Amino acid sequence: MTSDSITFRGGPIFDGTHLHNSWAARFDNGQLADLGPQKDVAGGQVVDLSGDILSPGYVDLQVNGGDGLMLTDAPTVETLARMAKAHRRLGCQLILPTLITDTPEKTRATIGATISAIERGVPEIGGLHLEGPHLSINRKGAHDADLIREMTDVDVEVLLDAAFRLPALMVTLAPENTTETQVQTLVEAGVVVSLGHTDAPFDTCLDYFAAGACCATHLFNAMSQLGNREPGLVGAVLAAGNVSAGLIADGIHVHPQTIAAAWNANQKPGELFLVSDSMAVAGTEFESFQLEGRRINRNKGRLTLGDGTLAGADLDLTKALRVMTEEVKLPLEWALRAATAVPAQLIGNAKAGCLITGTLMRSVIRIKNDLSSATFASE
Repeated sequence: MTSDSITFRGGPIFDGTHLHNSWAARFDNGQLADLGPQKDVAGGQVVDLSGDILSPGYVDLQVNGGDGLMLTDAPTVETLARMAKAHRRLGCQLILPTLITDTPEKTRATIGATISAIERGVPEIGGLHLEGPHLSINRKGAHDADLIREMTDVDVEVLLDAAFRLPALMVTLAPENTTETQVQTLVEAGVVVSLGHTDAPFDTCLDYFAAGACCATHLFNAMSQLGNREPGLVGAVLAAGNVSAGLIADGIHVHPQTIAAAWNANQKPGELFLVSDSMAVAGTEFESFQLEGRRINRNKGRLTLGDGTLAGADLDLTKALRVMTEEVKLPLEWALRAATAVPAQLIGNAKAGCLITGTLMRSVIRIKNDLSSATFASE
């Protein structure tokens, strides 16, 4: 699109909070200039949405790979750029590339590559998510048990430096291999600390939330469950009130009715949000890939190790919207917030999750009205 002024109309417009019918959005020179009822917004080239939804692009805080690559295989600027491009094709305006449990050397290389990618202007890279290595072996999932370890003072210093140099740093850790003091130190430096891959009991999880952890990684998966006598991390998230949690809403990792129950039970202001937990196959037709020498098979929406253990997800956030609305039975407006505004706010980038004056058209997506796909409005 080359016109200096473009007006989108003819479909619902989601502004990051509400889904508006009979509204229009005008972009002048690639920036949002006017948003409101159709009768009040006009100018330039008119694009008929034909019932499609105009929305801020997705914000995905858990992206392990894409375009045939895993971040852990080659943590370079080139890998990050290819991952970002693949996820842009899937509707993401912002991602946190995610390094799963690995060596200290690989962690430092990934931090350096992410900083370089942002300095070089790879626009979709919003920071970094380190999922491990300070997890529980009992809840390791597809993580390599040989690389899981306690957090040391050196690890803390590396993370503090990364938090200073990155726009956002998210760290998934378990109480089994960290201390409350370490969590408090990280949080004070701006790190988004998320509990995950842990067997910690309810009271311990509440203690870590009190120390500053504000999130849980892929709720229900690889964590202590909600039981009749021990509520676990799941119960702590739902009861804490100030804790958010990512959800892999593919209908496989978590049953839709379980998602619905959690959504209804969750205490505000913490909110649930959508993540893809995507792997190398994202944006490709590949049927398998290698994860640290282990073959991961892709079959009917599942990614599994040879023993059947789930290894990430074969998911994009448009599909997650479809699951949330058609199977979980949430209003589309709520599901859209969970894919845009909520994760954006969690990493301190609220502007990325909403349509406001000055929003770049290149960050706005057009979602098919049947929730089958999403493309950027500028492309």
